Amino acid sequence: MKIVMKLDEMMAKRKIRLNELAKKVDITEANLSILKNDRAKAIRFSTLQAICKALDCQPGDLISFEDDWI
Repeated sequence: MKIVMKLDEMMAKRKIRLNELAKKVDITEANLSILKNDRAKAIRFSTLQAICKALDCQPGDLISFEDDWI
Protein backbone atom coordinates (compact mmCIF):
# COMPACT_ATOMS: atom_id res chain seq x y z
CA MET A 1 0.00 0.00 0.00
CA LYS A 2 1.14 3.52 -0.67
CA ILE A 3 -0.19 7.05 -0.42
CA VAL A 4 -0.77 8.68 -3.80
CA MET A 5 -1.13 12.40 -4.44
CA LYS A 6 -3.86 13.24 -6.98
CA LEU A 7 -3.21 16.97 -7.20
CA ASP A 8 -2.83 16.84 -10.98
CA GLU A 9 -6.33 15.35 -11.35
CA MET A 10 -7.91 17.99 -9.11
CA MET A 11 -6.08 20.78 -10.92
CA ALA A 12 -7.43 19.47 -14.22
CA LYS A 13 -10.98 19.33 -12.81
CA ARG A 14 -10.69 22.91 -11.54
CA LYS A 15 -8.95 24.05 -14.73
CA ILE A 16 -6.12 25.74 -12.87
CA ARG A 17 -2.51 25.89 -13.98
CA LEU A 18 0.49 25.17 -11.80
CA ASN A 19 1.74 28.76 -11.73
CA GLU A 20 -1.71 30.11 -10.80
CA LEU A 21 -2.13 27.62 -7.95
CA ALA A 22 1.40 28.28 -6.72
CA LYS A 23 0.57 31.99 -6.39
CA LYS A 24 -2.70 31.29 -4.57
CA VAL A 25 -1.05 28.86 -2.16
CA ASP A 26 2.15 30.94 -1.79
CA ILE A 27 4.45 28.03 -2.62
CA THR A 28 7.14 27.80 -5.27
CA GLU A 29 6.23 26.22 -8.58
CA ALA A 30 9.08 23.74 -8.08
CA ASN A 31 7.71 22.54 -4.73
CA LEU A 32 4.16 22.40 -6.07
CA SER A 33 5.42 20.39 -9.04
CA ILE A 34 6.97 17.86 -6.65
CA LEU A 35 3.56 17.43 -5.00
CA LYS A 36 1.73 17.33 -8.33
CA ASN A 37 4.00 14.65 -9.76
CA ASP A 38 3.67 12.48 -6.64
CA ARG A 39 7.36 12.75 -5.72
CA ALA A 40 6.91 14.35 -2.29
CA LYS A 41 7.97 12.54 0.87
CA ALA A 42 5.85 14.77 3.12
CA ILE A 43 3.42 17.68 3.09
CA ARG A 44 2.73 20.22 5.81
CA PHE A 45 -0.84 20.45 7.00
CA SER A 46 -0.74 24.22 6.40
CA THR A 47 0.21 23.59 2.75
CA LEU A 48 -2.49 20.93 2.37
CA GLN A 49 -5.02 23.30 3.91
CA ALA A 50 -4.04 26.13 1.55
CA ILE A 51 -4.26 23.84 -1.50
CA CYS A 52 -7.68 22.55 -0.42
CA LYS A 53 -8.91 26.12 0.11
CA ALA A 54 -7.61 27.25 -3.29
CA LEU A 55 -9.13 24.24 -5.09
CA ASP A 56 -12.31 24.12 -2.96
CA CYS A 57 -11.83 20.46 -2.10
CA GLN A 58 -11.18 18.09 0.78
CA PRO A 59 -7.83 16.42 1.62
CA GLY A 60 -9.32 13.09 0.54
CA ASP A 61 -9.82 14.54 -2.94
CA LEU A 62 -6.05 15.03 -3.19
CA ILE A 63 -4.67 12.02 -1.34
CA SER A 64 -5.53 8.34 -1.62
CA PHE A 65 -4.21 5.11 -0.17
CA GLU A 66 -3.72 2.55 -2.96
CA ASP A 67 -2.31 -0.90 -3.53
CA ASP A 68 1.12 -0.61 -5.08
CA TRP A 69 1.02 -4.01 -6.80
CA ILE A 70 -1.86 -3.25 -9.11
